[in-house]
Amino acid sequence: MFERAVLKDITKRISEPRKFIQVVVGPRQVGKTTLIKQFLQKTDMPHYFVTADDLYAADTTWIRREWGNARLQMQQNNIKEFLLIVDEVQKAPNWSEAVKKEWDEDTFSDTNIKVVLLGSSRLLIQKGLTESLAGRYELTNITHWSFEEMREAFGWNIEQYIYFGGYPGSASLVSDEERWKDYVRDSLVESTISKDILMMTRVDKPILLKRLFDIGCKYSSQILSLTKVQGELQESGNLTTLSGYLNLLKEAGLLSGLEKYAADVIRKRASKPKFQVHNNALLTAGQNLSFGILRNEAKEWGRFVESAVGAHLINSGLKYRFNVYYWNRGSYEVDFVIEKGSKIVALEVKSGKESVSKGLTLFDEEFHPYGIFTIGTNGIPFEQFLSMNPTDLFEL
Repeated sequence: MFERAVLKDITKRISEPRKFIQVVVGPRQVGKTTLIKQFLQKTDMPHYFVTADDLYAADTTWIRREWGNARLQMQQNNIKEFLLIVDEVQKAPNWSEAVKKEWDEDTFSDTNIKVVLLGSSRLLIQKGLTESLAGRYELTNITHWSFEEMREAFGWNIEQYIYFGGYPGSASLVSDEERWKDYVRDSLVESTISKDILMMTRVDKPILLKRLFDIGCKYSSQILSLTKVQGELQESGNLTTLSGYLNLLKEAGLLSGLEKYAADVIRKRASKPKFQVHNNALLTAGQNLSFGILRNEAKEWGRFVESAVGAHLINSGLKYRFNVYYWNRGSYEVDFVIEKGSKIVALEVKSGKESVSKGLTLFDEEFHPYGIFTIGTNGIPFEQFLSMNPTDLFEL
């Protein structure tokens, strides 16, 4: 079975002496549970695995009971070190307070129970960590699969990755595109929106949320004002509501609205969003064109390529801690701007004939970036860029 590189980091952290709760967060179907199972296959550490995925909503004592079961197993078998793994922890009522209470009790009594929490809602996990577990945890973000991982695991080429994206569970279905699209829409998107967002966060207009997601995916890699989006929606909603829903979709690992790069935060937040899926499968699943037809549509294929680059940047940004923006002035645009510390790098995506980008020139004159790069035509090859760590661009 293919092992992601992050498994080494998780293994190292769990194997260390008990000090922090290990929190592993990421979207649905990126392999969080599989990573933990792979770790368990490599260790002889006694463990107890439980999941809150189908937990009764009002069961406020669940974490306490399951933690008690772990303590009992440890005591009855005279075990000095034990591992408790809680999957979909954010679905347990008041999970962070309950975890804090039990963890602190073990710390006080020198009970050596190590804890791993898995969650698919980054928004709720981080809220709970900030409110109750400050100083008690380490966070590992599990991102969507990269091109390099899909190539190594399934032998995909760059064009397959641009079209089908990076969901490993759907890889066996790509020979039947309609079946693959149904799987992505029904088993991935619908589950994330209906179970991870609607069941755990107050959403007054769920139809509006779903329509926003559909439109955002359709226009991935394009700049679109929320006012214009509002005009396309069948359900009415004010701009504040739309902005809040877009943030929910971002935290669920589905769709972001990239901000325009500016020198101050207020101007960034007031900008039109550039819609960007976190996985190109979400863009493709909503399209009617097949892989063969789309590949020969130069303009549309170019948009898919740019979207794949944007998804790679967003996922790498979560992993390596840098920010992703776009920039424009009038009709001139810089496709992506990445920022790490005081350094910024401008990126232009070219999938067609070579042409001079006036946007890069204007951006360079105004902001003097650390680096300027073209990805694609006469620049960094797509295959190379989608296999690399973008932070390397800050070191050249």
